[in-house]
Formats: sequence, C-alpha cells, structure tokens
Amino acid sequence: MIRESFAVVEPCADDVAKFFYGMLFSLAPTTREMFPVNMEVQRSRLLRALVHVVQMVDRPDDLIPFLRQLGRDHRKFGVVAGHYEAVGTALLASVKKFAGKAWTTQVERAWAEAYTIMARSMQEAAAADEGPAYWSATVLEHKRLSWELAMVRVQPDYPVPYQPGQYVSVETPQRGRLWRYLSPANAPREDGSMEFHVRAVQSGWVSRAIVSHTQVGDTWRIGAPMGRLGVDRESGRDVLMVAGGTGVAPMRAILDHLAQWGENPRVHLFVGGRTREDLYDLENLQRIAMGNPWLTVVPVVESEPGLQGVEHGTLADVVTRYGSWSDRDVLVCGSPSMIRSTVSRMLVAGTPLDHIRYDPFTLD
Repeated sequence: MIRESFAVVEPCADDVAKFFYGMLFSLAPTTREMFPVNMEVQRSRLLRALVHVVQMVDRPDDLIPFLRQLGRDHRKFGVVAGHYEAVGTALLASVKKFAGKAWTTQVERAWAEAYTIMARSMQEAAAADEGPAYWSATVLEHKRLSWELAMVRVQPDYPVPYQPGQYVSVETPQRGRLWRYLSPANAPREDGSMEFHVRAVQSGWVSRAIVSHTQVGDTWRIGAPMGRLGVDRESGRDVLMVAGGTGVAPMRAILDHLAQWGENPRVHLFVGGRTREDLYDLENLQRIAMGNPWLTVVPVVESEPGLQGVEHGTLADVVTRYGSWSDRDVLVCGSPSMIRSTVSRMLVAGTPLDHIRYDPFTLD
C-alpha cells in the first residue's frame, strides 16, 4: 500500500516536499531555524530519504539499522520527541493531498504504522547514544586537485568513531545549517585526522564552497557516522567494488583498512569517470595494488576512445561485460544515476540483490 500510494505522488515530488515543509513549519515553528534559508537542497534530500525508506519498507533488517543511524545523526539539529509528531502529521497530510483517490483508510493506516515504527527506531537510537551530537574539527589542509575537485584534511577535537566505508554529515562556516554528506577517504588513524575528497557539483551550494573557499583553520562540524558499506573479512566471499568519481573515497578507506593484513578476500575495484582526468586517485590505487596481490584495479573511462590502459564505456557496461559477479559481495558508490544504472544492469546480469550494497546520500 505504501509503495503503490507513493508511486502516485512521486511525479509531484517537489510539490509534496514544499507542502510538507510548509505544514511542518506551521505545526512546529521552532523547527524552521534548524534549516537553511534556501530549502531547495533540503527538499531534494527529504525525497531521497523517502524513496530509500519506501524501497526498504518490507526489509526491516536493512531499514531499521538505517533509521537508527539517522536518529543518531539528527541529534545535531536539536531534535526532540515533539518534533517527530509534527513531522509524522505533515508527512501523512502531504502524501494524502497528492495521492487523491489512492488515499484510503487502509493506506492511511499503513503509512501511520510505518511512520510510528520509523520514529520509534530513530528516537530510541538517539536516546541510547552517549556520544556527542557532533564533533568540531579544524581544517589542516586544503588542496585543489583540479578546478572542481579538492582534498580537505581535518583534525577533529576527539576521534570520530566511524568504520571504513561509512559517511558523515559536515557543516562548514561558509554554509551554515547546510549539511553535506561526505565519506572519509582513509581508515581511522591514531591521530583521528580525516581526509575528504570533494567535487563541486552543479548547483552544489556546499560542495562549491568547500572546493573554492575552504581555508586552513576553518572549524567544521561533523555529524554521526552513517552507512553500511564495508568488507567482512570473515564472510568467505570475495569483493567487487564499483566507484564513480569521488565515490572512490569510501572504497579507498576500506582498502586502507584491509592493507593492515597480509591476507584478505580478493578485491576487484572498477573506478570510472567521463575522462582520464576524473580518475584523480588512480596512481595511488595502483600503488596499493602493487603491494597487495589481493587487489585488482580496473580504470574505466566513458570518452577518450583512443586512450590506452583503460576499459572504455560506462561502469555499468564494463562491470557486466566481465560477468555476473554472483559469488561476490558488491559495493557501489557514485552519483545517484551511476548507482541506479550499475545496480540495474548487475541485477539483469544475474547478481543477487542481497549481495549488493550502496548508500543513498551522495550529493548536496
């Protein structure tokens, strides 16, 4: 019922989001100050979260851990129990308004019960977390790798307890109240420092500010770790990694972690971009592979047909050209369109859905 009714309103997604936030701010005016003046990014993020939840609504083993991470992360906004009630009321009213005749008493009950489970999971996780709501971190280094790409290294006041492959939300002084999800490109270090790779995406308020205006000495705020990318060394299965653009960052963090051991599952990493320049970390990945025989790196470019030493085509094309990878644990990271096309093609090629993992939040 949830999926069918959401399919009705999804074509009006932007209007749904506008109506939702208008009603939320009417029901709970204090929530308005939690959000930036420009709500465009936030509306897009709400819809991606909704789509992700709807996709997993009948898979509680995947959904509940995601919601618990989301609940811990939302502590940085100062969310309290009363806010969840207002959000639920606004959400159901928004879907109802645009669902038309598809909204029945049974559908309303399904949405209400689902939201109750979601809110309870988030609140319980937030209440149980004894760590800080966010970590302050100082920018130690800002390096432009290209016109639209930068590496930023920060030093948190206290180590952030993330696992290799996870992502965190970041707020910068240049864009207050606009949080952007970034993946550390390194495994946790003894000194706690974290490295981020940031590409300035089109209309990306935060990413463009980070690439162009970040200064050494800036203070960032870092939210609770989220995400489910990672490698289980004890699973007995080898690993396929598919990374587009800066989606290579969490893969590099995982490789950084695995390199501590001499024996690991075999890892096949396809790293892709439109041009050779987009493969900004290829030399470093190839150096890791030279010292670790369990790792194979395959560079992929969509253009430059005469270029040697790379595979040609989209990541979806090239990865499925190699086979179905049905015996591997599969990790995918990149733009939403790259994730959609790659996962769809792999499913058609015969990769089991429960072997594929990806995270939903990858853009501003």
